[in-house]
Amino acid sequence: MPDLIHSIRIAASPDAVYRLVSTAAGFAEWWAADVTGKDGLVDLGFFHRQTVYRLRMQNSDPPHRAEWLCETGQEWATTHLVFQLEPAGGGTLLRFAHAGWSSPTDYFVSCNTTWGGLMFRLRAAAEGKSPGPLFPPEGLAY
Repeated sequence: MPDLIHSIRIAASPDAVYRLVSTAAGFAEWWAADVTGKDGLVDLGFFHRQTVYRLRMQNSDPPHRAEWLCETGQEWATTHLVFQLEPAGGGTLLRFAHAGWSSPTDYFVSCNTTWGGLMFRLRAAAEGKSPGPLFPPEGLAY
């Protein structure tokens, strides 16, 4: 099964980054504006909720790891979002994987590009630059 993999250095503590990758409120700062969450479940709505991804926390080891199971989405269902955080040079090295895809489809490739952009937004949010979510309520920010 193919995986999407990224890594990025962030000038913020693992605690600061962990909050952004382990909570609905954190996701709303860099990923999607339409986010709801409760008790280890997060729903992210895209394109006026034409697409909704439900995530369930699977493995949490604050501030080192947050792993989410994707429960919905034609190609996302049963995949995992894994955020590994390591202290590095006064900041954090984030190793990210969107793991367990069934095949490398065109959508898989598109998601890899999107995740690359999201990593930079996540870094900016952790470093206090407040980029806002890539997916505001009306669609893509760019």
